[in-house]
Amino acid sequence: MLTRRQQKGFSLIEMMIAVAIIAIVSAIAFPSYRVWVQNTKIRTTADSILNGLQIARAEAVKRNVSVQFALGANSDWTVSCFNPLDCPATIQSRSTGDGSSTAITVTTTPPAKNTVVFTNLGTVAPAPVPFCRVDVDISTSVLTAAESRELRVTLGVGGNARMCDPNLPSTDHRACPLPC
Repeated sequence: MLTRRQQKGFSLIEMMIAVAIIAIVSAIAFPSYRVWVQNTKIRTTADSILNGLQIARAEAVKRNVSVQFALGANSDWTVSCFNPLDCPATIQSRSTGDGSSTAITVTTTPPAKNTVVFTNLGTVAPAPVPFCRVDVDISTSVLTAAESRELRVTLGVGGNARMCDPNLPSTDHRACPLPC
C-alpha cells in the first residue's frame, strides 16, 4: 500500500498573499506612526524641561543656596548654583541631542527670559525676572497644527512646576491655568 507523503511549508501564492497583507497594513499605519513619533518628541522635551526645573528646585532646598535653571537654545538646559562659590558651577545639564530634536520649538513667556532662580526655600526668586511658562511645539514643516500636540510647562511663584495641555478646555484637570 502506498502512503502519501505530507507536504510541510507554504506555497509561493500563500507567501505572496501574506506579504501583500503586511504591505497594506504598513501603508495604512505609517502616517499615524509618524505623527505619534513626532508628538513623542514634544513630550520628551517637555518632560525634560519639567524634570530640570524640579531638579533645580530640589537642589536649592538640599544645598540651602540659590540654584539657577537656565534654558538654552532649543531645549538645552543647565542647573547650576546662582553664586558659583556656593557649590559646583554645573550641577546637571542636558543637551538637545539627548532624546529630543532640533525640529522642536521652545518658547518662554515673557519672551527672551530663559532663567529661573530658586531660593533655598524652593520658591522662585523675583530677580532676575524669571520665565513663568515654556511652550513646547514642533515645526510646522514636520507636522501640521492639527497633528501636533503641543505642551506647556508652567512655573508658579511658589516654585511648583507643572506640565499641561494648552488646547484642552479649562474644565479638564490637564488644562493649563490662566496665563501668567
